[in-house]
Amino acid sequence: MTDHVAHVQDCTVSSCDFNHEGCTAYAITVGGTPEHASCATFIDTSATGGLPKVLAQVGACQRNECRFNNHLMCDAHDVRVGPGAELADCLTYQPR
Repeated sequence: MTDHVAHVQDCTVSSCDFNHEGCTAYAITVGGTPEHASCATFIDTSATGGLPKVLAQVGACQRNECRFNNHLMCDAHDVRVGPGAELADCLTYQPR
């Protein structure tokens, strides 16, 4: 089991309520479909969410087939989130 917590290095999804010049969620969950991994924490409402500073990390990863998934935790050094097949894809995702 990993003792490393992957930080969200970059998020370029401007329509997410947690993105204020960086991800301000305390932690994100990586989810998605078999075709691609996405940020399951993405939310697009009229609310502004998150903490007063950027310090997001990956709390859980549901993508067991990703080479960085270690007991449902992300073992990557850091994670990038950006547009892809969905509005907020985990761009760090790599299948085994």
